[in-house]
Amino acid sequence: MPEPDELGRLLAEHDTWLAVERGLAPNSLAAYRRDLRRYEAFLRRRGITDAAGVREATVAAYVEHLKRARDDDGHPRYAPASVARALVAVRSFHRFCLDEGFVDEDPSEEIGAPRVPQGIPKALTEAEVEALLGAVEGDDPRALRDRAILETLYATGVRISELVGLDRADLDLEDGLVRVLGKGAKERVVPIGRTAREVLAEYLWRGRPELERPVTRTVPGDPLLLNARGGRLTRQSCWKIVSAAGERVGLAGRLSPHVLRHSCATHMLEHGADIRVVQELLGHASLSTTQVYTKVSPERLRAVYELAHPRARSGVGRE
Repeated sequence: MPEPDELGRLLAEHDTWLAVERGLAPNSLAAYRRDLRRYEAFLRRRGITDAAGVREATVAAYVEHLKRARDDDGHPRYAPASVARALVAVRSFHRFCLDEGFVDEDPSEEIGAPRVPQGIPKALTEAEVEALLGAVEGDDPRALRDRAILETLYATGVRISELVGLDRADLDLEDGLVRVLGKGAKERVVPIGRTAREVLAEYLWRGRPELERPVTRTVPGDPLLLNARGGRLTRQSCWKIVSAAGERVGLAGRLSPHVLRHSCATHMLEHGADIRVVQELLGHASLSTTQVYTKVSPERLRAVYELAHPRARSGVGRE
């Protein structure tokens, strides 16, 4: 088997860096590899066999190549999000080469990613949320914790990373408030509804004490949510709990890590909440980030139309 040339060697070293230094999950690592194999093939077709031979115009041409690619039916082969993701991989490779001293400049630094259309965040219906919140059965410590997780995510709209970062001192059940440390270390105070408070109180009274271990006393910050070993619950484990609950009630294909956050915001706006209140609740720095939730779902649009339009119902307005 022939020795890899300089381009192949650097791509292999970057791959090792992604796996070892950055610790990417297998799926993420596989996506980077696919994108960079495609990029490597593009470079080789242009006779480029070394990262030092790549110019800004080369990277720009590659992005344009992806944008213009068509399938057999004439449709775009790559969606804007796919092109943007491919550029992330390309930038990662060139930044790695620069940081490691293999090249003197990063040719991808000034290349802009295509604008990805912002759609309506996926939200569950209120009935689906009710099913999800009722998916955890039993009263053992883990069940009490898992119910507290689901109820709190929907009641407060916090991110999973924010939830697992909570300490017991952040929670004020008497006043129904929780102190949250969000993105950029920005702190906000979020209200908690009655049902979530009751579920949290039961977890703190009967569930958490059973999950405590000697190691718990050494964990920084006195975490609110504990794992089976007495340590702080991780973001990945919390998402697995949400995902498993969704599978039990047939929602596996509808879930994402932010699904209850999206649903909380959507349902509040549909019930008349002021958008600036929702912005504060979610911890959005910009109102434009929250405004995406104001886009009306087709189901909601149809329901309001049928209630409000005088000729929407059969027989209305006819002799």
